[in-house]
Amino acid sequence: MPRRQSIVVVGSINIDFVTRVERFPQAGETVAGGDLQLLPGGKGANQAVAAARLGGDVFLVGRVGDDPFGPDQPPQLAAHGVDVTHVKPTVGVRTGSAMILVDADGRNCIVVSPGANGAVSSDDLKGAEPIIADAAVVLAQLETPIAVVVELAAMCRRLGTPMILDPAPAPAHLPPELFAVDAITPNRSEALRLAGHQPDDVVDPEVLAWKLLELGARAVVLKLDKDGALVANRDGVRHIPAFKAEVVDTTAAGDAFNGALAVMLANGATLDEAACFANAAGAIACEKQGAIPSLPTLEEVERRLGS
Repeated sequence: MPRRQSIVVVGSINIDFVTRVERFPQAGETVAGGDLQLLPGGKGANQAVAAARLGGDVFLVGRVGDDPFGPDQPPQLAAHGVDVTHVKPTVGVRTGSAMILVDADGRNCIVVSPGANGAVSSDDLKGAEPIIADAAVVLAQLETPIAVVVELAAMCRRLGTPMILDPAPAPAHLPPELFAVDAITPNRSEALRLAGHQPDDVVDPEVLAWKLLELGARAVVLKLDKDGALVANRDGVRHIPAFKAEVVDTTAAGDAFNGALAVMLANGATLDEAACFANAAGAIACEKQGAIPSLPTLEEVERRLGS
């Protein structure tokens, strides 16, 4: 029986409204911003395109609205090599959106409005079950209803399909079923929240990783920005060094990381090997503006790995 290699992404599809600012405003303050850009985005769409650009055979399961933005999204994603057969329109609902501020240091501040992403349902999963059964990896996030992601995890366990969860945006309490996926990939702030800490708590990343394992995670890939990543499982914790980057905009760097991780795992790499490749992809994404426009190609990542 041939080894499965395809990747199924179940997740959000957004329009990103992006403005650059010198600094983020304080409560009640107005700051001047640059020109408003309207760009395709959403964690699901970003991660699907990231994986496709890196050579993955990628299917996306999600929803768009029936507003003027909705019909444009599937063909744009298909142009990047993503199979959009399971991207469905939703009547009477707007396409998901994100308001993104990017400061002078390339950091971002994001508010997401779910729109049609909130309509992703059990029926969507049932319709996609044949491709999920054939997939090497399923990749999901939390910009769609968490109950549906729990159902997806149960489906993946039943079908024997490995699942990666990017727990973003992180809830205060993640259902135990979602800790028990094959790999969970929070960033530092998400890991703090999942482990029950406050956002400004100072906690050693290894301690955070072990806490998430104690909560039921089979494996943790903790994204640490310029500090690289930690890979943790029952065999221990390993630090995966970062790649240097001239940071312009960190938007979608985590999505580049997750898409790259999925591609490598689908191709049979170890988790450590996949995290090294993903670090390189994330670094490149930081050097360009926007979400999907910043996602690297396989050639770009291979050059960074060889540098």
